[in-house]
Formats: sequence, structure tokens, C-alpha cells
Amino acid sequence: MGIPDITLHDGLTFPVITFGTYKLNGVAGMEAMVSALDVGYHALDSAFNYENEGAVGHAVRKSGKKREELRIASKLPGRHHDYNEALATIEESLYRAQLDYYDLYYIHWPNPKVGKYVEAWQALIEAKKRGYVRSIAVCNFLPEHLEKIQKETGVLPSINQIELSPYFPQDDMRALHKKLNILTQSWSPLGRANKLLQDPLITKIAQRLNKSVVQVILRWHHQLGCVPIPKAASKEHQIANMQIFDFSLTEQDMKDMATLARPDGRSYGQDPATYEEF
Repeated sequence: MGIPDITLHDGLTFPVITFGTYKLNGVAGMEAMVSALDVGYHALDSAFNYENEGAVGHAVRKSGKKREELRIASKLPGRHHDYNEALATIEESLYRAQLDYYDLYYIHWPNPKVGKYVEAWQALIEAKKRGYVRSIAVCNFLPEHLEKIQKETGVLPSINQIELSPYFPQDDMRALHKKLNILTQSWSPLGRANKLLQDPLITKIAQRLNKSVVQVILRWHHQLGCVPIPKAASKEHQIANMQIFDFSLTEQDMKDMATLARPDGRSYGQDPATYEEF
């Protein structure tokens, strides 16, 4: 079974699983992306800071897939939030990938210390008008950041990409996104440590369903209405990560997994709005 699509609030169709490309660089990274597109993914999630937009573009061309069937995304780094600089960065992203447009372009993080994320958002709005991008989105935005860009521009993002896993389920942000008709996309959907993958409760559910722990976690994201971004270099894992549409978690499974939230659930152990690396 292929990956189904959903429709974002601006009309763009988008798959319910996106292939992550973080740390997939050079020839090996490009080949992993081609493999992902070959086995059935049709969305690649990249960023200016990942230093792999060139590999993404090459993978798109090498895959032989029709461009209009793919959803290719990149992200604006926090150091380029000045309006003119932001537009030039998006243009540079296109040159790097040798693409005519991106389906999605995100603000990678709000960089609140600098406080120019509204200016950056205005640049993304302009980039969409120019045809550089089809849909504009954000990452790691908190409620006050979303409120401010809506107040200043009247435009809300199609997606807010946030850290989300069973240990850090982001209930309040997901509820806000639902209210505002913003899709929740989950980065680090499996957590960053092996603790989550060894969790006894999830392991028990996986054994009952004859599925892997990873598949159960990805299915949990899907049933919450979130779009996970798993990354896998091997073809075997790429295929396994897609095989979450032939089973369901019960209502009790979802309730049980809701008890896994923990104060130290963040992978980075800090508020995403304070990240310095984006």
C-alpha cells in the first residue's frame, strides 16, 4: 500500500509520511534519497543548514519521478531572517538543488533573540507570490510566534514542524494546530535515544500486533493526525517505516501510550525556540 495524501489548508496535497534527509550528504546520501523515492516515498525534507540541497535535487532528477508528483521541502536558517537576505537564501536554495520551485519552504526556527521572524515570514509570503515555493510553513514555533505572524500578516503556516514523540507528545501545541488548521509534522519522531525504542509498553503492543516498535510509534503519530519524518539509509528500514497502514492501534493502546509523556521527554532537553543551531 502506498503512502496516502492529505490536503493542507492552502490546497497542496501532502503525504502522511515524509522522508527525512538530515545527515544524508554526498553520494551516499543522494543514493539513500533515490532509494527512498524508488520504494514509494514522495516527499523529501531538507534544509539550507543540512548542506544537502544539491544532493536532494540530484536525487529528484536521478529518480525519474515526475516532479509534480513529489513534495520537496527546505528551510530558512535563523541567521537569514532579514527580508532581502531571506529571499536571496531561498533563491540560493533553488540554485543549490537546481529546482524551479520548492513545494514547501519553512522558517527553521523563530530565532526570538533576534526577533526578525515576522520579516522572514513576509519574505516567504513574497517567495510564494513569485512562484519560488508552493506552500509556506514553520518549524519550532511556539503559540506566541504563531499569534504574532498571524496578527502582522494575516497568513498562517500550512505546517508547524515540531519535536514530537510518545515521550514528548506536545498535547497543547497539537490542540492549537487543530484549532488553527495547521498540520503538525513530527521531527525526531522516534526520539533520539534508544530508551523509547526499548520502552516496555510499546514493546508489548508491538509484540501483540506482530509489528516492530518503530512501526508502532510511527502508527501512533499517524493516528494522532501528525506527519512523522523518519530517516533511514537502508532500503529495508525505508520500506519497514512505510508499512504502517495495514494495522491500527486500539483506543486503549492510544490511551496507554498517552501515559508515556515525561518531563525529560525532549531529545535536546531544551525549549526548541532556544536552539542555536538552526
